[in-house]
Amino acid sequence: MAEHKATIDWHQPGPDFVRGRYSREHTWSFDGGQTIQASPSPAVVPAPWSNEAHVDPEEAYVASVSSCHMLTFLHVASRKGFAVERYVDEAIGVTSKNDQGAFWVSAITLRPKIDYAGDAVPSPEEAQEMHHLAHEQCFIANSIRTRVTVE
Repeated sequence: MAEHKATIDWHQPGPDFVRGRYSREHTWSFDGGQTIQASPSPAVVPAPWSNEAHVDPEEAYVASVSSCHMLTFLHVASRKGFAVERYVDEAIGVTSKNDQGAFWVSAITLRPKIDYAGDAVPSPEEAQEMHHLAHEQCFIANSIRTRVTVE
């Protein structure tokens, strides 16, 4: 088993907290030393209380799902003898309301474009099977209820 740590740090930069007039900008720090500027999405919290230049939790969630799928796909492809040269995914997450009226990330669409090195290139059926195996084995996909599709 492994632990995965993140430190979320926010501080009150002004006197209007109880009136909802405060910045939601904060940082995410990870045990490897990276610190990322974070903020709610401006679609959820308008500026100046958010900062669209920072990563928002929904974007990070989509990136996490995409990254996990990619890493697992690379493992599956290597085991099947396909040398991946490049993998680019322009993933998209969609928020909607659930049956209780609460917003959630209901769907994520992965759109990987994969370049292979050498002569061994999977058939469309083999590529689809590798994506299926990657989805089944991805730690993040096994932890969520969001619908994930691969185009």
